[in-house]
This record gives sequence, structure tokens and C-alpha cells, in this order.
Amino acid sequence: MTTLHSSGIRRTHPRQPGVRAPGSDFTALSRQVQAAGLLRRRYGYYWTKLLAVPVVFAGAGVAFVWIGDTWWQLFLAAGLAVLFTQTAFLGHDAAHRQIFRSGRWNEWTSLVIANLFVGMSYGWWQHKHTRHHARPNQEGADPDLELPVLSFTPEQANIRRNPVTSWLIGHQGWFFFPILFLEGLSLHASSVRRLFSREPLQRRWIELTFTILRIAGYLTLVFLVLSPGIGFAFLGVQLGLFGFYMGMAFAPNHKGMPLLPRGIEVDFLRRQVLMSRNIRGSRFVDVLMGGLNYQVEHHLFPSMPRPHLRRAAPMVAAYCRSLDVPYTQTGLFESYGIVVRHINRVGLGESDPFYCPLAAQRQSI
Repeated sequence: MTTLHSSGIRRTHPRQPGVRAPGSDFTALSRQVQAAGLLRRRYGYYWTKLLAVPVVFAGAGVAFVWIGDTWWQLFLAAGLAVLFTQTAFLGHDAAHRQIFRSGRWNEWTSLVIANLFVGMSYGWWQHKHTRHHARPNQEGADPDLELPVLSFTPEQANIRRNPVTSWLIGHQGWFFFPILFLEGLSLHASSVRRLFSREPLQRRWIELTFTILRIAGYLTLVFLVLSPGIGFAFLGVQLGLFGFYMGMAFAPNHKGMPLLPRGIEVDFLRRQVLMSRNIRGSRFVDVLMGGLNYQVEHHLFPSMPRPHLRRAAPMVAAYCRSLDVPYTQTGLFESYGIVVRHINRVGLGESDPFYCPLAAQRQSI
């Protein structure tokens, strides 16, 4: 059975003897998903998108030159922010091997999309994102909890305390959305920093070449066509909206969900389901969020093609109900409210803002 904790997170009580052991739970679900054909590749869907990318980028370039040195370019900048984000979603799918059977084909596809079209380092992102998928929302293990400007855990909030940071952290929910406008610049800067670092990175020179070609070529085109004032405004709008869109797509997925303390071990099914949140909505929401609104299914089956996530969701939800495992779904705007409230609770020093039922069970044994 389940009960509600005061924070709104449901507490899952231990199941009675005779119920299937946790270690076998994911195996049974995986068999259902495979039997339904939901792990089969969708070549037509993805080849259409892959062929559309260079065509749409070329069309955007022609439109940019045709519009010329006018402030109307700011509307195109907003459109490019959407185009770059949607292209990044496609690179994300390739990185998770959703497009091809061959790991090499997926890797090269993601590398070309990320470095050459979007201007982000595939190697940097893949290293970070793999660690996130392995241990979502676990302190000291999930890199998505480690941001320099926001505190997502009570430990982070306490470490950063001084008279100025205390006020800022106590009101950090106010700054969450404005900070997202800097995320695009941060993504590019983190990518370049990793490419020039001494940390191991496969295909470093290929990534460097693609990234330099993309960033330098893009900046050259902007300032060849636009005057400095309009050019900088164009870049500000494009980078700001790109970062905002990326942040708004990724933020609802785990922020405000249970937080696992360091050293706690949880079986795979519960680790992925309890720490993830789905966003309800139409197919428009699916497109808008690049399939990331099915975060539970994506974490359970990272290689599942994006079009199949919608079909898998009812199956996974029903299976979780049969095990009394909380399966979280909210509306899009409701999810942003949850994120902001939890960030504020952390900043205000409330104890246990991310109650984790499994961690409580383990610690009480």
C-alpha cells in the first residue's frame, strides 16, 4: 500500500511475503515491453528527421542572408533557438542508440549533430549524461545536481552560506527561470572547456574540428550580414532562448523528486521510477519536449525509440501500480511549480525537502 508524506511524495510500504522479489521486477516489465515490439527501431521516423536537419538549416541560412541587416532578424533568432533545441533532442536520441542498431552509427550521428550543428561537445555531454542515467537524483553521483548557481540539496545550501549567499539561496526560486537564459552560453562554454582540457576524450580532434567550424562559421556569418549592434542582439536572443528552451525541457524530469542519500542502493526499477516525473499532455507536448516528457519510460528503456514512449507509458504505469511503486505524472505548468517550490524549500533550509521512501525504509531496517 502507499501513503502520502507531508511533502506530497508517496511512501511505499514493504510488500507482503510471497510477492515477486525486487530484483525480478524489471525483468518482467522488460519482457512485456519487448513482446509489444516497443524496442524495435523506427528507421523511417528517424531517417526523415535526419534528412530534414541539413535542409532546414540550409533554409534558415538562406533566410538569414535574405532578411539582411534589420531588427527583423530577432524573429529568426527565436526560430533558430527552437531549431537548435529540436536538433539537440535528435542528437540525444542517437546518443541513446535509439536510431540505429550499430553503436558506431549512433555515436557518429550524435557527434555530427551535437558538434557540427548545435555546437556542443558530444563527448562532454555523453560522459555527464551517462552518469545521470546510472544514478538519477543521488547525492554525490548525479552531475545534474551539481550546478554552481543553484542549490538542489540541503548539503549544498549549507555549504554555500554567507550573508549574501544566504539571501540569494533563500530566494533562489525567484532566479530559476531567469538563470535558464544563461544555460545556452553555459552549454557551449562547458563543451569548449572539456575539449581543451586534459581529461580523456575520444575523437578529441574530430570534436574540436567540428565545434570550431560550427562556432566560428556561425559567428562569421552573423557579423558578415549584421551590424555589430544587431548582431549581438541576435546572438543574445538566440542563445538566451535556446538555453531557456533546453532548461524548460529538462528541468521537470527530476527536480523536486525524491533525493537518494550517498551510499544508498536501490534496485533498478525503483531507482528510475521513483526519481523521475512524467509530463501529461498531447502529442504537441511530445514534440515540444522531444519525448523527454516520458522520463520514466526513457530512464527504464533508454534505447526505446521516441515514438514508442507514448505507447509504453500506460503499460509501465499499470505495472508500477501492480507493485505499489509510485508512478508520478503531472501537467507541464504544475511541474514547474513543483520545481520552484522544492528549490525554495532547500534554500530556506527546510529539513527533508526531498523525502525518499526507499531510503527511509533502508535506514529503518
